[in-house]
Amino acid sequence: MEKISFGMANWAVLIIYLLAMLAVGVYFTKKSGENTDAFFTAGGKIPAWAAGFSIYATTLSAITYMSTPEQAFLTDWAYSAGNLAIFAIIPILIYFYIPFFRKLKVTTAYEYLEERFGVSLRVLGSLLFTLFHIGRIAIVVYLPTLAITLVSDINPILIALAVGGLCIIYTFLGGMEGVIWSDVIQGIILLGGAILLVILGISSIDGGLSTVITDAVNNDKFITADHFQFGAATAAIPIIFLGSIFNNLHQYTASQDVVQRYQTTSSIKETNKSLWTNGILALITIPVFFGLGTVLYSYYTNVETLPEGFNTSAIVPYFIVSSMPAGVAGLIIAAIFAACQSTISSSLNSISACITVDFKQRFFGKNDKTDVFLARIAIIVAGVLGMAAALYLISTNQAETWNLFLAITGLFGVPIAGIFALGIFTKRANTPGVLIGLFLSAFTAYFVQQTDLTPFTVSIVSFFSSFAYGYLASFLFPNAKKNTTGLTIFTKNEEYVKPAVETTQHSNVNSL
Repeated sequence: MEKISFGMANWAVLIIYLLAMLAVGVYFTKKSGENTDAFFTAGGKIPAWAAGFSIYATTLSAITYMSTPEQAFLTDWAYSAGNLAIFAIIPILIYFYIPFFRKLKVTTAYEYLEERFGVSLRVLGSLLFTLFHIGRIAIVVYLPTLAITLVSDINPILIALAVGGLCIIYTFLGGMEGVIWSDVIQGIILLGGAILLVILGISSIDGGLSTVITDAVNNDKFITADHFQFGAATAAIPIIFLGSIFNNLHQYTASQDVVQRYQTTSSIKETNKSLWTNGILALITIPVFFGLGTVLYSYYTNVETLPEGFNTSAIVPYFIVSSMPAGVAGLIIAAIFAACQSTISSSLNSISACITVDFKQRFFGKNDKTDVFLARIAIIVAGVLGMAAALYLISTNQAETWNLFLAITGLFGVPIAGIFALGIFTKRANTPGVLIGLFLSAFTAYFVQQTDLTPFTVSIVSFFSSFAYGYLASFLFPNAKKNTTGLTIFTKNEEYVKPAVETTQHSNVNSL
């Protein structure tokens, strides 16, 4: 397939976008450097709507931006049930999880694990998050770069450096406040770009929306009764919905990139508003991104045909560069960049929070000036490692190696969400029990992955096995109990008082 020239007008739009992102980082440089509270939580001064936009932009990567329309193009809207799962967990988050994160004033999610289970769980959770997200940065840079360069003449190294390199710089400069306001801009661009694609796609088809709907109905491109039958050839919507609930529980309770945003607002009430804002945006995503796939199906049925042997993973970039007017294509490629950068910047800031708070401050004391410097160095190191891995994948096309790495580290993701649930919903669970449960669950998830079961089923098994193994194994260690007052739902409204020894240590650390 012949590659399409990107053109000067598109380059101009793309460069303006990239410079605007750099300007946001520069603007917040001074404020972010005041102390680690400013660098990691923006001093708790972010409006609820902006925090919600940031959560949305963080959880929607460039991979999702392209794979969701591809899924609707090839099959139907069944996977949209996953977007609805967020509404099932928001009340759970608001009632059971947010009060603990806010009460303990945690910078990282894994601080709760230390208070509930001990430092070993905190270190393990933080380390797994850091390793997983360095690998995730590589994949988030690599896959969109691959898709765009399949259909255009843009140099892949240039894309990777523009997306990843610039992201490292503005995250380094602006801290969490810069990241969040960049996320807001990027969220508007990525959502607006997708809506523009849908509108322009519909307007290019004879008969417009009525033709798109007719094609979709005649070819089962929406949702049919078969999707509610277990064991059918199509994906069962109940399994997709339940699996997405547990995937979301991991991301919203045990993944630092989202949990960190709970402390960026001024109160619990504002944090709750941010979650509902994110939920509404996730709902809007359904007709926009799944609708885009349906529009593309109709477009390539009635208007044009795809090249022979075309890789549908690049269908969105191909439609952009081949069918969009000059300038508009640049804007929408910028939207894909925005989806990519919002994910990367969140990962970078969160990785630096884990390294600084969970390791340096926890074991060597707190010093705001040197800690901000360390946080910025951590961003550079993590960013460079992720970028180096992405460039390696681009030059050697070894994506399967990194996908394996992500799969292995990801095996602990949903199980760790089960550990958080054990801490909050039970008094029995203890440190040795949950450690055993975590590793048994990872092994269980690995073997379930080798079956023909869907990834959503794997998530369900991972969560419940982690919870069950951890709870049962805790009976083997009856003397390993800790004081859980204020740390479980049974004493949610009671104050948590740290043990005297820990209080002394922390007061000494804070005086350094």
